[in-house]
Amino acid sequence: MQPDPLKDSIIAALHAFIRQRPGLEYVNYGDAAAYRSEMRSITRDLNHARQLLRQVELSFGITGRDMLRTAAHSRLTIRETDSGIEVDYITGQYFPTEYRRAVAKFCAELLWAYRRDHAMKDGIANKGEWLRHSFRREYGRAIANRYFS
Repeated sequence: MQPDPLKDSIIAALHAFIRQRPGLEYVNYGDAAAYRSEMRSITRDLNHARQLLRQVELSFGITGRDMLRTAAHSRLTIRETDSGIEVDYITGQYFPTEYRRAVAKFCAELLWAYRRDHAMKDGIANKGEWLRHSFRREYGRAIANRYFS
């Protein structure tokens, strides 16, 4: 397969995007327990995003153009600029708790479409159920239930 410099640039930009600090403000939480709980959730989202982004990176059939096309239908914005790739997220309610999950959801959509179009055998009666089961086997219940259900 030919290297895809656009895909490599997008992957690098998404990694940088999910590595940024969430920017939680302690004063917005009533106590330390609530703050730590939110941080655990955000860290879990980071781990999910890393795992799914790595799988997209290793899926040679997913191209940079596929990634741009999928991003056009999500709240995650990926733009080619003169200085490189820019990633942005349109916040729903609270950016610190959403941006990493948005990258994981974006990757899940790419993986779902790729597996549906390239890895499914003909004659499967319930394609959605087959896909959900295959993702559950590969990623476990936590990721499968959150991103592939």
